Amino acid sequence: MASPGSGFWSFASEDGSGDPENPGTARAWCQVAQKFTGGIGNKLCALLYGDAEKPAESGGIQPPRATSRKAACACNRKPCSCPTAGVNYALLHATDLLPACDGERPTLAFLQDVMDILLQYVVKSFDRSTKVIDFHYPNELLQEYNWGLADQPQNLEEILMHCQTTLKYAVKTGHPRYFNQLSTGLDVVGLAADWLTSTANTNMFTYEIAPVFVLLEYVTLKKMREIIGWPGGSGDGIFSPGGAISNMYAMLLARFKMFPEVKERGMAAVPRLIAFTSEHSHFSLKKGAAALGIGTDSVILIKCDERGKMIPSDLERRILEAKQKGFVPFLVSATAGTTVYGAFDPLLAVADICQKYKIWMHVDAAWGGGLLMSRKHKWKLSGVERANSVTWNPHKMMGVPLQCSALLVREEGLMQSCNQMHASYLFQQDKHYDLSYDTGDKALQCGRHVDVFKLWLMWRAKGTTGFEAHIDKCLELAEYLYNIIKNREGYEMVFDGKPQHTNVCFWYVPPSLRVLDNSEERMSRLSKVAPVIKARMMEYGTTMVSYQPLGDKVNFFRMVISNPAATHQDIDFLIEEIERLGQDL
Repeated sequence: MASPGSGFWSFASEDGSGDPENPGTARAWCQVAQKFTGGIGNKLCALLYGDAEKPAESGGIQPPRATSRKAACACNRKPCSCPTAGVNYALLHATDLLPACDGERPTLAFLQDVMDILLQYVVKSFDRSTKVIDFHYPNELLQEYNWGLADQPQNLEEILMHCQTTLKYAVKTGHPRYFNQLSTGLDVVGLAADWLTSTANTNMFTYEIAPVFVLLEYVTLKKMREIIGWPGGSGDGIFSPGGAISNMYAMLLARFKMFPEVKERGMAAVPRLIAFTSEHSHFSLKKGAAALGIGTDSVILIKCDERGKMIPSDLERRILEAKQKGFVPFLVSATAGTTVYGAFDPLLAVADICQKYKIWMHVDAAWGGGLLMSRKHKWKLSGVERANSVTWNPHKMMGVPLQCSALLVREEGLMQSCNQMHASYLFQQDKHYDLSYDTGDKALQCGRHVDVFKLWLMWRAKGTTGFEAHIDKCLELAEYLYNIIKNREGYEMVFDGKPQHTNVCFWYVPPSLRVLDNSEERMSRLSKVAPVIKARMMEYGTTMVSYQPLGDKVNFFRMVISNPAATHQDIDFLIEEIERLGQDL
């Protein structure tokens, strides 16, 4: 924040009349904010300081408040031509917006009203009195609204109503009581960055059209490689559309490194390749093998211990078996933070085996990579610096808005050699700048979204210490939950011991099942408990938490925490809600 005597805050006085933190001086702040933001400032101040009527959480969709704008303006011109002087959306269509002649006024008014809708949603996302979800079954939503596409355009009043309707039924993934996925929370700086990149609407394949974004990707990936432990941040990397694609990149690079001729001649030119990963690993390893023509049968699943960690002795045994059959082991994918248990494979032991047999070591740290930002928890990834490649998803544990997934590669230049196609119509070699900043030829994609800016801007806003505090808090909340339920009546832990990540896996056992022995009947009835409670959660809209079976274990709750807005009270609420919704089962 700038000092009180400069820039935006220069209106501040010695008596604090310009202090936006002081509710008694809100008006002074708003008066200045409105000069910079117009209608957005008006509505934001109303939301923040209580001048606006709180939107109803349920019921029919109300027409946008700005359908006919009659806001006052500050000019003295008559007739007034200011953007807020009066815009009737019922008479306007998309063709009246820029680049239409005289389209500036309706464009600014329309975008301000869209922003009002978004700002209301942002504020409601943090409000615990609102629902996490206003759940309706698919057939209900299909019948209640006409979602079909027509030949004739609708007016802008109807378009604004569609924006409101869409957000009304959207799941508030930033709500402090939404625990359903690995990616939760709503970071305001990250959100602002996402709005900016959508406005810029450019492509990441050349420096020519995305100069700042390309440079930010370069410095951010370098910093991430430094944190992994590669000397000086050396190596390469790319932001991809998600962890599944990052993992597939790793398979592609491992295969090319061992058999570069596969690029031109295909799989017919190489022997039977075998990849290894744990039985608790992400399904994307098999999906990548299928997409690359290696085949799902060529992905060998390694046994895990009772905590979900890969057993190194079984890995070595299966590698030797494959070699004896004449197959070629080419990749081992260890997991740092499994999807269900949150387990961390023993990376040092895996690295020793990969080094011994000259196999590419990949670490899927999509979920657990964020712990590298924490001095308290990064030991769980000891050995990651010995990997050839690492998947790391900041959109999970670090709270960056979706999507933001990075593949980091230890060997510089390998991605370019593996993927380049020398498309001269796009990657001309006689440009007037350093061509190493044209990243498109090392990527599988041509069109590539700007994902880095969200992470970079959040990093600037938080600092590494801010991410560390975020991660440490989420791990502490998981431990808080574990300590409450481990000996609480009606709860059984899926595995013994404190979880390594924020994953807390447990069964809730209703009173009617607590008197039963561990019989087949009990397991059958217990398997139905979590799905019913989850359905009731969604119908009430109070909270959301995931459940699943795994191996011989019937449906259990998998609680994960990555939203820094969550508190001890939200954990207490979740426990009480599970018990309330499951008592009669």
